[in-house]
Amino acid sequence: MNEKKFLTLWNKYGQEHLIAHYKKLSKADKNIFLGSMEGLDFDLVFKLYSLFCQSESARLLEKIEPARIITLPSSPEEIYLRNKALALGKSMMRNNKIAVLIAAGGQGSRLRFDGPKGTFPVTTVKRKSLFQLFSETIRALSIWYHTTIPLLIMTSEDNHNDTIAYFNINDYFGLDRKSIYFFKQSMLPSITPGGKLVLKDKTHLFVNPDGHGGVFKALLHSGLLKDLQDQGISDIFYCQIDNPLVKIADPLFIGYHKMYQAEISTKVVRRKNAEEKVGIYLSLDGKDTVVEYSDSFAKKIMSVLDKDGNLLYWAGNIAIHMLNISFIEWLNAQGLNLPYHRAIKNIQTVDERGNPVTTTGWKFETFIFDAIPLANKTCCMEAVREEEFSPIKNKDGENSQEIVRRDMNNFYRKWLQEAGFMVPQDINIEISPLFAIDKDELKEKLKGKSLSFEKDIYLGENFTV
Repeated sequence: MNEKKFLTLWNKYGQEHLIAHYKKLSKADKNIFLGSMEGLDFDLVFKLYSLFCQSESARLLEKIEPARIITLPSSPEEIYLRNKALALGKSMMRNNKIAVLIAAGGQGSRLRFDGPKGTFPVTTVKRKSLFQLFSETIRALSIWYHTTIPLLIMTSEDNHNDTIAYFNINDYFGLDRKSIYFFKQSMLPSITPGGKLVLKDKTHLFVNPDGHGGVFKALLHSGLLKDLQDQGISDIFYCQIDNPLVKIADPLFIGYHKMYQAEISTKVVRRKNAEEKVGIYLSLDGKDTVVEYSDSFAKKIMSVLDKDGNLLYWAGNIAIHMLNISFIEWLNAQGLNLPYHRAIKNIQTVDERGNPVTTTGWKFETFIFDAIPLANKTCCMEAVREEEFSPIKNKDGENSQEIVRRDMNNFYRKWLQEAGFMVPQDINIEISPLFAIDKDELKEKLKGKSLSFEKDIYLGENFTV
């Protein structure tokens, strides 16, 4: 990299501490330092810093109301529409129109786990990793629909190589490696509230992924968007790696998305309470959108009740979307004008002597749901929380591994109960997608059979009854 260019840039933005640090480095370390900054958009970071330093102006909105959402069906008309959507979604799966994209750029640090979050052991009996669980689901779906479903995994600079190595070591969990695509989202430098870039170590700046909204740009720049179009893929099922209950490539969701000719679709669940930390799906000025729970505006509406005493804005975003390929192409052509959000975090840096210290940093991110109001047509579908949403985020407490495994146990226990089996509460249960892709297949496989529940039970690919 050009030394003069970066010294000029650091002078322009008052980064004298970096200049002083750089001058102390050996020639070899200077080259590493400059090379590590390849592709980082410093002008954008300082522009965002200046923007967030300004006082937030009041949000002027003409109309705030609940969005139109496809709720759980109850009337004959709604059940008819559901069945029609389900058939349409299954047809799209059989006709090779759907790819699956998993956002997996995070590390397991909040779980006190060393490695990509996708490698964290999560299942209730076999302790399969999130990546293994998701991969086996893709494999089972490909068998079920007599197709090969492309699997796209969005990584980050921090975990890209480790993620690929993990799949290699595990022989891609039985998937055709030609159908798996790894691609990286972009990174942005973090900055202190005082406007200073932060060192991660002596030859690298502290950087963070640019948020899941970076998926649109990353798909284009990686060449994957064109590859998918060449394969005849029309839509992408999007989810995040931290939710083991996600119903991957749900044909009902796909069908509603197609039926409404939506460019982007969203799944929601009913919020547990006014304080739950999920985005709120609603309508602003006639456009569907998601308001993040940390937004100052969200705090004004999170507790608003309807005439029956229930949350008026009940729809909680669970980061499951359908994305139309043509819409992604259009977003990129328009310049991807997604707003940036600021997260204030404690980050690990080094002092002048290279000793580790903690400081406060600002991270700038874009969110995938900010594309919703940019679409001409959208769709939103209610899901059952207990069947589709239990994210693993923390080592202990809320959204911890203990809570997630409890929810997974309850999920599998309900399947078995509906198949006619009563399972003691102290028994752990795990049902591989390679044994049954859904409760209907499970019920069919276990019809007329008996199971023993004297110990934890695992129904896997080779399980016989």
